[in-house]
This record gives sequence, C-alpha cells and structure tokens, in this order.
Amino acid sequence: MSKDACDLNDRAKHLLKVLIEGYISDGQPISSTLLAKRSGLDLSPATIRNVMASLEDAGYIHAPHTSAGRVPTSQGYRLFVDSLLNVTPLAEQECQTLEIQLDNRSSANLIQSASTMLSGLTQLTGIVMAPQMEARAIRKIEFLKLSETQILVVLVMSNNDIENRMITMDREISSSDLQQSSNYLNEVLVGKDLAQARAALLNEMKQVRADMNAMMLSAIDLGEQAVSGMTEVTQDDYVVAGQTNLMDYDDLSDVTKLRQLFNAFNEKRDILNMLDRCMTADGVQIFIGRESGHEVFGDCSVVTAPYQIDDTHIGVLGVIGPKRMHYDRVIPVVDITAKLLSAALNK
Repeated sequence: MSKDACDLNDRAKHLLKVLIEGYISDGQPISSTLLAKRSGLDLSPATIRNVMASLEDAGYIHAPHTSAGRVPTSQGYRLFVDSLLNVTPLAEQECQTLEIQLDNRSSANLIQSASTMLSGLTQLTGIVMAPQMEARAIRKIEFLKLSETQILVVLVMSNNDIENRMITMDREISSSDLQQSSNYLNEVLVGKDLAQARAALLNEMKQVRADMNAMMLSAIDLGEQAVSGMTEVTQDDYVVAGQTNLMDYDDLSDVTKLRQLFNAFNEKRDILNMLDRCMTADGVQIFIGRESGHEVFGDCSVVTAPYQIDDTHIGVLGVIGPKRMHYDRVIPVVDITAKLLSAALNK
C-alpha cells in the first residue's frame, strides 16, 4: 500500500468506498451532495468537499471535464480492491449449478463452456487460455509398425489425452527393436513434460555416446521425432466469449478504443502475454488499467486465476471489462470457475 493510502483516515477511506461503489453502480460522477446522502455520516457539505479535495490531491479520484462530480482513478480502484472491498463467496447452490455446466464434457468443450460461463455470469468478456501441452507429463509411449519405414507413435499424457503422429525412418526397424525402444524410452521419459523429455533425450545422447549400441541410437532417434514439434497447444491459444458485452459500457464506448480492443482479441499477442504472466500466480490476480502492461487495456480491468491438473498450473482464465466493474461479483466468479475447471480436468 502506498504511503498516501496509509495516511488516509477511516473517514476518508469510507467516503472513497462509498464514492466508488456509487460510481460502479450508477456509472455517473458522484457529487459531494450525493456522497453526503449515501455516506451515512453526519458531516457538513463543506467537510465532504474538503475530504473529496484531499482524495483528489492524493490521486484517488478526479473530475471529468463535463461534470462537477468525481470518479475513481486507477489508483483509487487499486486501493478499493486491495483494502476496501467486501467479497462474498458464491452460494453453495450457485456453485453446484456451475459445476453441472462443466460436468461430463471433453477438454475442448470444457474450455469453451468455461469462457461462456464467465461471460454470462459477469456480463463482461470471458477468456480461457487453452491447456498448455508442455505442462502435461508423458505417461506412456508406444510404437506401432505400419510398414518397413513408417511408424505410428502413441503418446499417452498425464491428463489422459492421447497424441498420435506418424514418423518415417530412413531405415527399416523390426518390431522387436521397436518394443525395446519403447521400453527404454518409457524408463527415460515417463513423468516428464515435453520440454523435459527433449532435454532428457539430449542428456542421454551425451552420457552414453561412447558405448551406445544401434538399438539405443534408434530409440533416441525415435524419441526425438516423437516429441519434437508437439510443443504447441492442440486447440486455439485461447477461447473468448462476450466481446460485444464491452459495447454496453460508456467507459469503453469510444469507437477507436473498441476497435483496438477487438483487434487485441484477434491478434492474441498482448492477451497471451498477459495471461502467461499469470500462469505462476496463486489465486486471483487483478490488473487495473495500465497495470496489465499493455496500452490497449488502459481503460480496462482484468481479473484472472490459473487452473491446474495434478497441482501443476496449465492455463489461465479470466474476465476483461471496464474498470467500473462489480469486483465483489467478478472476483468470486473467476475464482470458483478456475477451481471447477481444474476439478473437471482432473476427472
């Protein structure tokens, strides 16, 4: 918390809280007269105006050009979210309803359903990063001989996804050699993700080069071909729902801003960069305005949470909307959706 925030007394914090809650609810600048009515405090209009002036000097609120009222700044929202917000978990019945929506679906449908669910519950834009293959561990590797030189590789991953690919060898390899290669590679690669598998194969090549026999050479060659080129996600990089919801907010109604936002959804780079930064976080993260590190989200807030398989974070989901969003509702929705998606994927 900033020094200025520590210097605010309880009365100033209370008035800031009431002002921000009022602006989130109404979407209109809050005047000192309205703030006095809503504050529940027995304060004179002059005192209210003095406190608002102090909050403005500290950078927590500002006056739009066309209004005598005040609205929160990004700094004001940050203090509100960190120190003044009351967040209530979703009711058990509502959680059960959400769980049913994600139950008994394939991985691809789970991602789409979670994105749609986030958008529908918040009336904002829901976004879910597709599971990252690199985070999945190899459970088993098998080879099937299709012809003298063509081999089908079957990779069974820790989340029970099965990856098949065809590889072509420059020499004939017998079925018995394939079985020996499979046994050898399962000893070396099982339990490792794809990046670790490639590193292990390189290490094996370095460690045993001097006494490596033909079978081991073939096995490492097979293993390298099996895992190379399989580092990309198998689905779209992320699934987004409810982009048009952003058009309903005056804060984002500027056509140029909307066009830039929609371009960001299409180009993906900025959003993926932001989501990648959240991959190692524990629980919900909130970016307000330029905290995201991307100018295009300067008028937005982004609420994210990672989801996981076997205690390993494999993706991130979240909500994008105006800074004037109902954080008390959005935060628990993002949190429970991440937990429910994790539970569904672990099934």
